[in-house]
Amino acid sequence: MRKLIISTALTIGTMFAAGSAIAADKYIIDTEGAHASVNLSVPHLGFSYIIGRFNTFDGGFTFDAENPANSSVEISVDTASIDTNHAARDNHLRSDDFLNASKFPKATFKSTEIILKDDKTASINGDLTIRDVTKPVTIEAQYVGGGNDPWGSYRDGFKGTTEINLKDFGAPSDFADLPITLDLHIEGIKQ
Repeated sequence: MRKLIISTALTIGTMFAAGSAIAADKYIIDTEGAHASVNLSVPHLGFSYIIGRFNTFDGGFTFDAENPANSSVEISVDTASIDTNHAARDNHLRSDDFLNASKFPKATFKSTEIILKDDKTASINGDLTIRDVTKPVTIEAQYVGGGNDPWGSYRDGFKGTTEINLKDFGAPSDFADLPITLDLHIEGIKQ
């Protein structure tokens, strides 16, 4: 999941930085500097929302400035890194009822199509794999900005949102059909 989110965000950011990238530029997600996050929110009994994140993920993207539709994104998320700031709940989410992190330690996203809407937004279609089940998802992405950083690198950033439920990926819990909103904030460093 994390990999999916991050790569998607980076690709959009690069797409909108017209002229800042050359064909087939490669970016990696800045997880070492903690300049990227894969967040989630789930409704709780109709009263509030459970907020969480995946603490460990990686990924990257390529961007073709001449033809953004030929760009791509790949992300990998460590499912055991789910963190909702409640140990008992996090352990339950890692169990077979939901993510089954011991059997399926990674969730992945790989883009299949990028559709530009305007100079700031795009839809990123791709394959999300959780619990060894692959389903198509669309991430609605927005370019945040790009440019040189103080350390001599070039960065592009974006945010993206999609909604899933774990029932679609084979999670057996009665609560697995609740909508999960994934909210991604990503910075990519050009290689």
